[in-house]
Amino acid sequence: MHGWALFFSVFGVVFVAELPDKTALAALVLATRHRPLPVLVGAGVALTIQSVVAVAAGHLLSLLPPRPVHLFAGALFLASAVVMWRRKEESEGDVKDRGEGPGFFSAAWPAFVVVFIAEWGDLTQLATAALAARYHAPYVVFGGATLALWTVAAIAVFLGHRAGKLLDPHLTKRIAAVLFALVGVALLAGLV
Repeated sequence: MHGWALFFSVFGVVFVAELPDKTALAALVLATRHRPLPVLVGAGVALTIQSVVAVAAGHLLSLLPPRPVHLFAGALFLASAVVMWRRKEESEGDVKDRGEGPGFFSAAWPAFVVVFIAEWGDLTQLATAALAARYHAPYVVFGGATLALWTVAAIAVFLGHRAGKLLDPHLTKRIAAVLFALVGVALLAGLV
């Protein structure tokens, strides 16, 4: 299988696998707290780099021990949950004084870091590596996988941004912290 058939097969596999994933959840949660464009750009760059790593590594990537990767990602999600929970709320005046919120880079950078680390050893990354090793069509696999990841990230950011506008910011922060803690515990326990 080559060409467009392979591209759409890779897109479909990665899209379906990424929808319920912790990376999509991270993008959704971050978009409730930050402007959508920086979150999407940060997540998109992280996902692109991870696709390059997956395709370049091919079958070798699947040999990395998943447990240490999951432990590290779990600890990162738990630390993020604690920071979210404890962070002081800003008054409306503070937000207006700064403009529309944090600058582009200060919103894109956390999205990049969280998504980049969350994607290591992920099912979609391993699937991309396996598909690249199997079909020997790195550009086609990279294109299909990356477009699928970007599509899911865009959906998650859109939904997160909408939820952030509709929900009370304090409640959103608490929900985000609890979700990050649950993902962290699941990673540490080896459930994800």
